[in-house]
Amino acid sequence: MEDERNGNRGAERRGIQSIEVGGALLQALVRHGAPMMLKDLARAAGMPPAKAHPYLVSFGKLGLIEQDPLTGRYGLGPFSLQMGLTALHGLDPLRAATIEAARLADEIELNVAIAVWGNHGPTIVRIEESSKQIHVNMRPGTVMTPLLLSATGRVFATFLPARITQPILEKELVQFAATPQAALRLSRRHVDEIVAEVRQHGMARAVGHPIPGINAFSAPVFDSSGNLALAITAMGPADTFDPDWQGETARKVRACAAAICQRLGHTAG
Repeated sequence: MEDERNGNRGAERRGIQSIEVGGALLQALVRHGAPMMLKDLARAAGMPPAKAHPYLVSFGKLGLIEQDPLTGRYGLGPFSLQMGLTALHGLDPLRAATIEAARLADEIELNVAIAVWGNHGPTIVRIEESSKQIHVNMRPGTVMTPLLLSATGRVFATFLPARITQPILEKELVQFAATPQAALRLSRRHVDEIVAEVRQHGMARAVGHPIPGINAFSAPVFDSSGNLALAITAMGPADTFDPDWQGETARKVRACAAAICQRLGHTAG
């Protein structure tokens, strides 16, 4: 019985090569995003057309692909669409984000927070702590306002529809104008500069604020419709946190967000 179980595990690891070979054709179609001629599709999948054609015939019978009778091009079929929709309906963005956030926290040895848009603004819903003891006064339920002061808030201020964020930003500008601290006085020009910076780098950065001595990078995560689903924020003490936009921490936060986007069916365009 033990030998049989070991044999089954070995078979699972080996897989079925012909399915993997044929799957390369489906992957090529997905990457291309449009119907393709046989020769182009075969080349993209790394095989000769004569080898690709039998796979396409079988996939056509299953409804995974279909061939346009006029152009001869191959595209994804109705069953591929059904599979994709079923997968999307079963997605849990927070679960997908938690898996990647935990991996990121281990890699960069910083705390990683997941934030979603709540009734009162960007709200921390989960924190993955690193193996190192990092004391950050933040917990699930913390609302990251004002929007313009935190990396997390800046992500939502930049990538949420203006109809959602504009009323909040206008109120914040009034509050900032009345503050006695000159460093916190922001104008509409400052808002535009912050948003432009976030869009330029694809993520937001906060150095020493809103928590003194704590730096943070926050990256947006988009769903299959291209809407902002949540933000991934890495934070840690300023003396050990690399704030360089092109540094290792920034790159790994971006990569984490991209991996979650992929899990949610978002393709960068």
